[in-house]
Amino acid sequence: MLRGFNAVYDSLPYILSGIPITLGLVALSIALGLAIGVPMAIGQTYGNKETGRLISLYVWLFRGLPNLVLLFLFFFGVFPMLGIRLSPFVVAAIALGLRSAAYQTEIFRGAFLSLGEGQMLAARSLGMSKRKAIWNIMFPQAIRVALPGWSNEYPILLTDSSVAYAIGVMEILTRGNQMVTRTYQPMPIYFTCALIFILLNFGGIRLIHMIENLIRIPGFGREEQ
Repeated sequence: MLRGFNAVYDSLPYILSGIPITLGLVALSIALGLAIGVPMAIGQTYGNKETGRLISLYVWLFRGLPNLVLLFLFFFGVFPMLGIRLSPFVVAAIALGLRSAAYQTEIFRGAFLSLGEGQMLAARSLGMSKRKAIWNIMFPQAIRVALPGWSNEYPILLTDSSVAYAIGVMEILTRGNQMVTRTYQPMPIYFTCALIFILLNFGGIRLIHMIENLIRIPGFGREEQ
């Protein structure tokens, strides 16, 4: 018991130093997924059939591949074949972000579809272009509708980020594994890593819910119980 406590005490500063890397990986992955997912959701909802089929193929492909397979494909396959050298952190952010884009596409597509066609038809009848109608009328409403579902991307990517240890990203779990090999105390150290993930999960979700309440319009979308 005492050895386990001492191992955690000695390892904690090193493990905690992995938090910025983990959160940075999550933030970049979410941002990349959002930057790709929103335009693809618009393309699926308001684009032509060919565009919708291509986007559906992307969504099907990236939702069907495990995170670890994507990491290995990009780190050992795609980028080396193209002659591109990127750090493990950047590769992990790209791979997780591309997979997140597939899920975010479906989240925002559902939000756009929930708004119906009436508002788009009304905007077009007033002389607005399709692009202006999407970005000025449909998109602001879709954000509010999608936010409760979109908020799930944070805890999902937070837990998914732990697989980045497989390509050497120095996040929380990687540092925990290194300390296990030094101290031979796996249970206390892995329990500490689990507790850190739980606290990060709780804090991030609370922050997202605060943002959700700030932008919520009374009588529109989800109401607080």
